Amino acid sequence: MLFENGFLGTSAPLYLDITTLYFISIPFILLFSISYARKKEYEKHYISQFIILFVTFFIIIFFEIGIRISGGFSEFVKISSLNYKFLLVFLIIHIIIALCTLIFWFYFIFTSYFDYKKSIKMKNHKKHAIYLFLSICLTSFMGLCLYVFLFIFIF
Repeated sequence: MLFENGFLGTSAPLYLDITTLYFISIPFILLFSISYARKKEYEKHYISQFIILFVTFFIIIFFEIGIRISGGFSEFVKISSLNYKFLLVFLIIHIIIALCTLIFWFYFIFTSYFDYKKSIKMKNHKKHAIYLFLSICLTSFMGLCLYVFLFIFIF
């Protein structure tokens, strides 16, 4: 079922439609979590941040398992009308940005949490959070672009 065509009307399998919708929605989900911090509801903020991070991590695992079972990027690129080299370079850049973003997100959330629990003033927290948010948005956008490149720009 997860490997049959999804519900977005493309040839993408269901698991890719699910993960694509999640990653499109994640900036909005994060903005909701950030609203807690703005209202000085810090406990709700960090709990929601942990939940979002771990759900995202499990969605990534779900995505990666699906990709491996489906035959990987090389299987999906066959149906796209775009240049293979362009798609491969775009994918590599996306993976590098996504991996750096995920590592920084884990680091940032845990160090921020421990500083908060120790009542340490978190210098530059807002500035780093903005960079992280923008990086997550960029990663989400690039993932959406890959979906479009692979499943909408087809023969």
